[in-house]
Amino acid sequence: MPQIGWLELLIIVVVAILVIGPKDFPIVLRKLGSWSNRVKKYFSDVQSNINEITNLDDIKNTNPAAKKKKIDGKK
Repeated sequence: MPQIGWLELLIIVVVAILVIGPKDFPIVLRKLGSWSNRVKKYFSDVQSNINEITNLDDIKNTNPAAKKKKIDGKK
């Protein structure tokens, strides 16, 4: 997986400032940060919902047949 170093990051920032302009650059950064937080929150919510639905520990604890199969080694 490619990695971005400090030099590459600096080049990206300089090009972004030249293209966007120094006045609008902080506004663009705030919007990108806001979008990033929304995406992180969305994926966190999806992950917590999946964990809630597929909580295997509760299923194994409430199903005695699953415990017996696990102990006996049979499927």
